[in-house]
Amino acid sequence: QVQLVESGGGLVQSGGSLRLSCAASGRTLSMAAMGWFRQPPGKEREFVAAIKWTSGLTSYADAAKGRFTISRDNAKSTVYLQMISLKPDDTAVYYCAVDLFCIQDRPPSSTSEYNYWGQGTQVTVSA
Repeated sequence: QVQLVESGGGLVQSGGSLRLSCAASGRTLSMAAMGWFRQPPGKEREFVAAIKWTSGLTSYADAAKGRFTISRDNAKSTVYLQMISLKPDDTAVYYCAVDLFCIQDRPPSSTSEYNYWGQGTQVTVSA
């Protein structure tokens, strides 16, 4: 099993920045990819960004490109999501997730590909 704990959420004004962190513990040596997803109020969970654990190859949702950056610290088993130029539409609960079995070059963007999830951290962007 892998346990994930997110942190770094909060309330920020439009145009502001936040950095989310997700610390993994447990079977971290088996992690193949990690991803960030978000669930806006009343909507389904959606892909934000993902990173291959070994290669560092990344992928982003269109809404995240140019504003969000995913990175990882292998030694700390931690993945980060740096978010800038935040908008009210970015308001959501942000979840990190781990994929233990990804063998493709591109990290997966589907929730069904991920095996373990964190509890989520709230990000609220005020207008």
